[in-house]
Amino acid sequence: CKKNLCLASVLVVEADIKAYTQVGQLFVYELQRETFQSDFEPFLKHYGHVYDDPMVFKCNKQHFPDLPRWLRYTQRHPLDNGFLYGTPLEEDQGKAVIEITVINKRSYDTFRERLVITVGTPGKKLPYQAEFYLPLREIEKVLPSAVREEIKQDIQRMWGAARIDVDVVNISSALDKGGRVPLPLPGHYEGVYVKMGSQQYYSDCLLRLLSPQHQQECEAVGRASGDCSVCVNPSNCMAWCNATLIDLSKPVPPVPAPTHGSGILESGGFYDPPESPPSRDYFLDYIGMVIIPFVLALILCILLAYVMCCRREGVVKRDAKTPDIQLYHHHTIQGNTDELRSMAGGRGVPRPLSTLPMFNGRTGERMPPLQRQLRSDSSHIPLIMAQHDPNTDTLPR
Repeated sequence: CKKNLCLASVLVVEADIKAYTQVGQLFVYELQRETFQSDFEPFLKHYGHVYDDPMVFKCNKQHFPDLPRWLRYTQRHPLDNGFLYGTPLEEDQGKAVIEITVINKRSYDTFRERLVITVGTPGKKLPYQAEFYLPLREIEKVLPSAVREEIKQDIQRMWGAARIDVDVVNISSALDKGGRVPLPLPGHYEGVYVKMGSQQYYSDCLLRLLSPQHQQECEAVGRASGDCSVCVNPSNCMAWCNATLIDLSKPVPPVPAPTHGSGILESGGFYDPPESPPSRDYFLDYIGMVIIPFVLALILCILLAYVMCCRREGVVKRDAKTPDIQLYHHHTIQGNTDELRSMAGGRGVPRPLSTLPMFNGRTGERMPPLQRQLRSDSSHIPLIMAQHDPNTDTLPR
């Protein structure tokens, strides 16, 4: 068991990826999908199968939820490689263990690996630095070593220095410096800032950035006439008005420390606190914000109640001797109805046989005399007799 435990510990140590960088030097580590593909499917190559699976990388410092403050991670799409990049400072010296969790988006398998980054002491000093803005680039397109070498060669031509004298100090996205997110359309890029440093002084071309004429032209037109930038690849062309020079050869004087007094007021001095604001009367504000809206709401409620209860349609108030118009209409209709009923009851002409309720159309028989004496009006015939079928010969008993 002890031998197996030792063997497992050795395998864990050998599985760790080790990297080394120095203070003030750009660190870039590329997470290649092809490398982790063999970890998910170790036997595919023996059978001739090669997968190009989309993968997502999750990076964090060991026992911490995020990365160190000097280290950043970017990956545009699961089909692209990921990058860990950043420039450590003097307070970041030491070892940083980064846990890398790889997620296969096709099979949803996971694989974990550790990256041990050792930050050493500062290397050679680069007192003369310059920062350039590339508007046609994105951060993940600049981090590959081949692209960084192209940008370095273009800046060396402007600097007039040897190849070994110019180094990349830092690379950062324009979004990290307050830039706006571009539209997701072709031809729109977020932009990248590239900071270069050298031990050699600036060339005459770069010193034009410090001239007042250059600053006036950039503020007025947005372009400078003394643009001497060089770019073999059009995507690496820089915005000349956004280039700045950073001279670190002269030490910056420290901020003077604050002078501490005795804490005792001078003779004759006294503490005069600021006066409190004058008192204000809020009575008028109370009337305008509470009383007046309440009175207006009360008036509107009274008007609405009067219209709904006292001014209904068809009701007209008259004097005490004259009834309402609705009652007058009802009385008139009732009187006319009684008059029509009396006129209909006084007619002397006998009704046709076909209109009698108990007339049998087949036999011609009328209703019995007893029932005819009840009333000639069909509305007063008993319900049972009215429900009798007139086509039958027998009458209900």
